Amino acid sequence: MLLKKLKRLSNNNKIIGIGVDIVNNNRIKKSIKSKKFILRIFSKKEIDQSKNIKNKLKYFAKRFAAKESLSKAIGTGFRNGLNFKDITIVNNKHGKPSYQLNKKLKKLIYLKFKVKKIKIFLSLADEKKYSIAFSVIHIWLIKVK
Repeated sequence: MLLKKLKRLSNNNKIIGIGVDIVNNNRIKKSIKSKKFILRIFSKKEIDQSKNIKNKLKYFAKRFAAKESLSKAIGTGFRNGLNFKDITIVNNKHGKPSYQLNKKLKKLIYLKFKVKKIKIFLSLADEKKYSIAFSVIHIWLIKVK
């Protein structure tokens, strides 16, 4: 019975996109000195949240990488009307990062994959010189009883 249920789960459980991006923190360090860059790349929510962050470099570098990795997972990159500010990265009370998508991005994902219900997983990491993000877009085709 369990084996049968697992088989149904695996047959109806699909990863429809993956993306990864790594950024050199020095590149971001130079870029975030420009208020114009910050306003062009990051949402108001991300900018407001950054005010409570001690290490702004790693905060912005990881978010930049996350936006790039999601655009790769979708398969479009930043074109067809997709902008960096369409993607917001938030953290839950335990610090776990996740994506907050605006209506435009949800519509783009729907048009690309023809699905409305998706789950996007995000993992972020950083070291002294680099920050990295990994994104997985996942769907379930049917509910398992």
